[in-house]
Amino acid sequence: MNDAFYNAGRLACRFIKFQCVREVVLHRERVDRPGGLLLACTHISHLEPIVVAAALRRKVRWMARIEFYEKWWGAAMLHRGGAFPVDRYGFTLPAVRRAVQLVREGEVVGLFPEGGVAKGRDSLLRGGAMKHGVCTIALRTNTPIVPVVVLGTEKLNRVNPWLPPRRARLYMAFGSEVVPPARRVRGPLSNRTDRLELAERLRAAFVATYQELLAHTGLTDSEIP
Repeated sequence: MNDAFYNAGRLACRFIKFQCVREVVLHRERVDRPGGLLLACTHISHLEPIVVAAALRRKVRWMARIEFYEKWWGAAMLHRGGAFPVDRYGFTLPAVRRAVQLVREGEVVGLFPEGGVAKGRDSLLRGGAMKHGVCTIALRTNTPIVPVVVLGTEKLNRVNPWLPPRRARLYMAFGSEVVPPARRVRGPLSNRTDRLELAERLRAAFVATYQELLAHTGLTDSEIP
């Protein structure tokens, strides 16, 4: 990670958002704590890493799909921004090991447990399915997971919302920590049991965080893709 590059990009994003976006953020203080932490984020567009990182004081090391590294300039920007690749349809172990290392070093690691853009009944906002990689990392490092719900990014893929003065709307909520079970001597069966139990609690936390954000903003579920 290049700290100067990351800080400059975050500052630029904050300036643009201030000019163009009206933003509601709930409980960002839940990430403003020392030590390693996992952020599990919903994914209705490809802009979540940018808007979440811009909302936080701490730097986030995002796990990014390997397809974004195919162009040299894309790979260079992601590397300088602190991201690291994951092959979603191939061998994921290197990405998991890298995430474990970063968390143990006290970093914030951001992941998308839906595995890609998810909407409707497939979204974790409504209890959809999730991949369990974030739970595996949490169990290996005994690190809590903070669910992050972001709404409105799908509308930012057009030019018009970015035109001043502050036409765009963005809504974000950081849920309560989901803590892995207490450490114990684990075998294959207990590992699977703990992972499934943690995944269910995380999925419930996503739904609760989503409902809290809807209640706070007055949005309805029918307005969300």
